[in-house]
Amino acid sequence: MATVELRFSAQPEHVRTARLVAAAVARRAGVDEAVLDEVRLAVGEACSRAVGLHRSHGITAPVSVALTEEEKAFSIEVGDSVPDPGADPAESGAPGASGSGPARPGSEADGEGEDEMGLAVISGLVDDVEVRSGAGGGVIRMSWPTADAAVRS
Repeated sequence: MATVELRFSAQPEHVRTARLVAAAVARRAGVDEAVLDEVRLAVGEACSRAVGLHRSHGITAPVSVALTEEEKAFSIEVGDSVPDPGADPAESGAPGASGSGPARPGSEADGEGEDEMGLAVISGLVDDVEVRSGAGGGVIRMSWPTADAAVRS
């Protein structure tokens, strides 16, 4: 299992770089060419969401992206450092599971609509998506089958 990790400051101009890296790693991992646009769009939405959350909460920590090539799938995790308002403050840095609904139920009203819209777009692009949040921040995990997995099925 090979993993590429990317961390960038929460600036909108870095989202494009994350999309380009994700597409290149997905291609190398064996994701079908027809799906690469979906990978780019989904990563762009997830990273834009994380950047927006960081900026609206005044967080200077970097946004993290982990791109993992597994045996039959390629997965991407986009992490932010914005704690879930309902999370237990004693919880460690690892985000806890919260299902796939809005990850920030107590977020400010202005950003909440954009947050939900971004999650809806991601859910429309990716069949296998999981949204988690906790005291240490949130994670959107997305995965796609590789060409090898489609041939073996």
